[in-house]
Amino acid sequence: MKTIGLIGGMSWESTITYYQILNTLVREKIGGFHSAKLILFSVDFAEIEGFQTTNQWQEAGQLLADAAKSLETAGADFLVLCTNTLHKVSDQITASTHLPFIHIADALIEEIHRKGYKRVGLLGTKYTMGESFYQDMLRKAGIEVLVPNLEDQNTVNTVIFNELCFGNIEKQSRDSYISIIHNLIAEGAQAIVLGCTEIGLLINQEDLPEIPLLDTVQLHARKAFEFALE
Repeated sequence: MKTIGLIGGMSWESTITYYQILNTLVREKIGGFHSAKLILFSVDFAEIEGFQTTNQWQEAGQLLADAAKSLETAGADFLVLCTNTLHKVSDQITASTHLPFIHIADALIEEIHRKGYKRVGLLGTKYTMGESFYQDMLRKAGIEVLVPNLEDQNTVNTVIFNELCFGNIEKQSRDSYISIIHNLIAEGAQAIVLGCTEIGLLINQEDLPEIPLLDTVQLHARKAFEFALE
């Protein structure tokens, strides 16, 4: 089994989910006392969030590139960035090491193609919903992307940063997300992408049986697990 290098802490609430999924998959696939071989570099999210807010993406990328180099030195065989938004600076990370990099959007695209969806709704931070770095990858893969209107985008983003990153799960926020998703369904979404690693803490498939939810944490962690076993 290869050693997985996790760049986490953005936020640490969802990084826990990566650890749980990876070890659960190892238990199901291999069994016994086996667990995932991994090294975690958990950044201080306050620094990253500050760079995001002030549009200092180069600085954020350098911080994560340094984390990647540390993981390479520590013996990681490949890298997993435990966040959607910071894939905006994935080129800086991949340029900093010789290690393979498992991109979260690649894992998502594979699942969308496997299920045969042509049009998906996207929820995430304001950066993921409002900028092109993430959506362009899906569109180049032949997938139409629908995002909420600006008011709903603000609601989704506020819940992520003011609640979910702190582990606060509020019923009112869940209801708001469900309403926003229903709007995307009305626009023709065939599935909903949970394009922020914290959103799965708030809603799951049981909350919305009428439409498939594509949780990027689940898909990303599974792709990392499969790569680790190759």
